[in-house]
Amino acid sequence: MPNTNNTENIIALIDHTLLKPDATPAQIAQLCSEALEYHFASVCVNPANIKQCASLLAGTDVKVCSVVGFPLGATPSEVKTYESRLVIEQGAQEVDMVINIGALKSGDIGVVEDDIAQVVRVSHSGNALVKVIIETALLTDEEKISACQAAKRAGADFVKTSTGFSSAGATVEDVALMRKVVGLEMGVKASGGIRSLEDALKMVSAGANRLGTSSGVKIAQSILSKGSET
Repeated sequence: MPNTNNTENIIALIDHTLLKPDATPAQIAQLCSEALEYHFASVCVNPANIKQCASLLAGTDVKVCSVVGFPLGATPSEVKTYESRLVIEQGAQEVDMVINIGALKSGDIGVVEDDIAQVVRVSHSGNALVKVIIETALLTDEEKISACQAAKRAGADFVKTSTGFSSAGATVEDVALMRKVVGLEMGVKASGGIRSLEDALKMVSAGANRLGTSSGVKIAQSILSKGSET
């Protein structure tokens, strides 16, 4: 787990995110430039933007992350695996997939787990890690636990709170619950509604070791300005 006593560590946990449907190539280029400037963990973009990001970030430490089955998760596993394979071929090193939320709500845990496992197999064969978005705002605590357990059994690398496109985003309580369920062997990504350094610190303290946010520059500047004052 990161050392939260040094807030500069927070910067390295940020997935610098731009998932708006109207994102332009110029905005994607700016996203990549900012990620390089502040040394964020990755840029997180839609599949159509992967080639551009991979080209701009080639040979750097900033990873390229794509979303799959986004934002509803209600696409067949075959489509999610095809999408995963395609974005990895185009340069994605991380895949954030949305679970089959309807299957989870219906208690079809086998369907949920198999859906995740198929994406994990394809992604790991391409040396890409997988973060599983469970969309916590739509789930009961019992369903959150079941989703995290399924992701762990399926071999995913992270569980992730939210798409950012649902009724609410990450909460401290959800992050803490997810960390408790998956233990220290898996990552926990908090995403959705993280807009300030205070928000980021709360999520990391609760157990997150990756942060998805479109406010990465604001958070980084807050951290660096505090450092310059000491």
